[in-house]
Amino acid sequence: MIEWEETESGLRVFDRTKTEVSIDTEGWTHADAGYDIDRPLDETVSGYVSELRVLAALVKVTDLQSGQEHEHGADSEPLTLPPSEYLLDISLNIKLYVRFSGSATVEKTDDFNELYVSFPEPTLVTFGFRSRHEEPVDTITIPETADGVATAVSHLSSSHKTTGSMRSYPSLRGHPPRVELGSTDIPDAVVDQRFDVGIELAVPDSLKYSFVAAPLAYYLQAEMSVEDRRMPVLRAPEAGVEYQLAPLPGFQHEVADLLRRVFFLDCLVRNAAEYSWNLSELSLLDDVGLDSEAAYHASPAEQLATYLDTPYERIDDEFPEWHLAFHVDPSPDRIELLPYLLNNLGLVYLPESTDLEKDELLNKSIDDFYRGNGSRPSNGREPTRAGTGPVKSVDRRDPVLHEGRVNGWVADGVPIDVFKVVPQAYENRFKYLDNDGGDIDISVILNDEEMVDEHESVAEIYKRRAKQLPLDVTVREHLSKDELTDVFESSHDFVHYIGHCEEGGLRCRNGNLAVSNIEESNVQTFFLNACGSYYEGRDLIEKGSVAGAVTFTKVLNKQAAKVGVAFAQLLVNGFNIDLALRFARRRIMMGKDYAVVGDGTHVLTQADNRFPVLLTVDERSDGSYEMTHELLSVNNNGSIYQIFHEDYEEFRLQGTKQTLEFNRDELLTFLDRAKAPVIYDGELYWSEELGDGLDF
Repeated sequence: MIEWEETESGLRVFDRTKTEVSIDTEGWTHADAGYDIDRPLDETVSGYVSELRVLAALVKVTDLQSGQEHEHGADSEPLTLPPSEYLLDISLNIKLYVRFSGSATVEKTDDFNELYVSFPEPTLVTFGFRSRHEEPVDTITIPETADGVATAVSHLSSSHKTTGSMRSYPSLRGHPPRVELGSTDIPDAVVDQRFDVGIELAVPDSLKYSFVAAPLAYYLQAEMSVEDRRMPVLRAPEAGVEYQLAPLPGFQHEVADLLRRVFFLDCLVRNAAEYSWNLSELSLLDDVGLDSEAAYHASPAEQLATYLDTPYERIDDEFPEWHLAFHVDPSPDRIELLPYLLNNLGLVYLPESTDLEKDELLNKSIDDFYRGNGSRPSNGREPTRAGTGPVKSVDRRDPVLHEGRVNGWVADGVPIDVFKVVPQAYENRFKYLDNDGGDIDISVILNDEEMVDEHESVAEIYKRRAKQLPLDVTVREHLSKDELTDVFESSHDFVHYIGHCEEGGLRCRNGNLAVSNIEESNVQTFFLNACGSYYEGRDLIEKGSVAGAVTFTKVLNKQAAKVGVAFAQLLVNGFNIDLALRFARRRIMMGKDYAVVGDGTHVLTQADNRFPVLLTVDERSDGSYEMTHELLSVNNNGSIYQIFHEDYEEFRLQGTKQTLEFNRDELLTFLDRAKAPVIYDGELYWSEELGDGLDF
């Protein structure tokens, strides 16, 4: 759902997750009537403007009379549009369409920070908006059997808004319906909205097969069924497909390979549509001899047959790493989680892990440590966040991971390098969907004076970010148990707790607060930067939170402060909680002492660049620099992006790494406007910090 309001400079548009877009206008006058926009939309608003400005973004301009299309990206040359009927497709944090009749000029500022659309005179425009953020509308009820899961998965794709290759756009896949256990009941609305694409996936009668097969069946919009068979089979009778698959455990890897194949080929084939982008990866279709025009116009079953016959393995390495995977123990009590695992096309693997010895844990931590010559912890001589009381330590395990940049653990045990799913987290998300457009509320709690440096640093980061986003930052110190209880039970988007945690709970000035004793958590996300806070964080999720960062055992003050400061910067600049903590904890030797509980894919704020960006800079022997540019978003797989630089104009799939080459001055210019974290010489910096304060 979208809301909008008029501001002194134009319009502010926001959705229920407080994601927003600002449209600055000249001469704005609201109009009661405007144009129709033939796209899926959440809201429209019309008015007269002589100029509008938004953040720099990809723009597709379509002449609605001639059908001619123009792409306006990093190229700084203005695009002059002669009189006609136009539709602008602008890719921002909220999808923006602009329709108007007349002439206009589309251009970007020299620093690529803003996009301008100017008109020779006040012109009637209609803005159309679409949010990516949705919640389930219907509920499917099924028995807790493999056949019940197959029935559910067959209908979860009713949330898809289209079929064929266009389903690869994340905005055209809605949130799947909820699943509950009981006697089979499929709402009529779900049955009516489901597309019959002529594809079937039959699996053996086992919850393991039904869970693992779910992502592929969901994306293909296949009819999934359980049969008395040893090996799964993918069928498309209309197209003559009878594709045998291996039994477990190989089946889970074949599902991942097939989903990659179909999804990424869809991302290329969809560009044969009327509205397309000239992707850099399109040349890969020539490498495998795939006719995108014919494939686009084929039925989904015929597309599948074509994809299976394509020598995809020749080009697979050219596509991004898959964004998300879950390691799931397929027990009946986890069936209701399936819609949330599939919502962002997460793969499903069976969980595997091994014991983790202390020496092995240390070695893994060191391997992740950015600085090759970093100093080791000081053998406990440095103060720890344990205070004087014992802490609850967690026995960690070493997970066996496969395809997937971000991994969730939906099974017993607490492995490292994954976020620990607490089932309540997913349904908790929906109570925080706020349609009032209020500020993002951040509360920083200091409950120990020894940690004042971290407290001051993170508070400054949040307050500085509030200059770009509507953040309301509150700083409090030395809270009592009742005061900290009130913080958790009151409404906050994020709480950053800095202090001690002991077996009795979070240390307060008059004792310890056990989160299990509070009535309800109304804190959406949190960071409990205190020793052994895992169980308190888990309890916060069970009491109503969505996601949070925690520690497994004792942590050193200075080390914890480094993690806390880096995490704060990443989180409020659009990184999901799992990635924010992953990069932050690699600043210290014992980074494996930190983890995420709840929904690790959860994002607190939007990124200035639409997607969060990670840059890696390496100096070459000749004094030039090589930069790796990587977008890191779990929620937008299938989107496209472009680097706003005149020498790198290619449109690429989200998640694809791109290498750029600069001399020193060019690098500094790029960093000055990048607004992104940078890894340089093994250390993590913020782009303007690196450009302003370091001697290259």
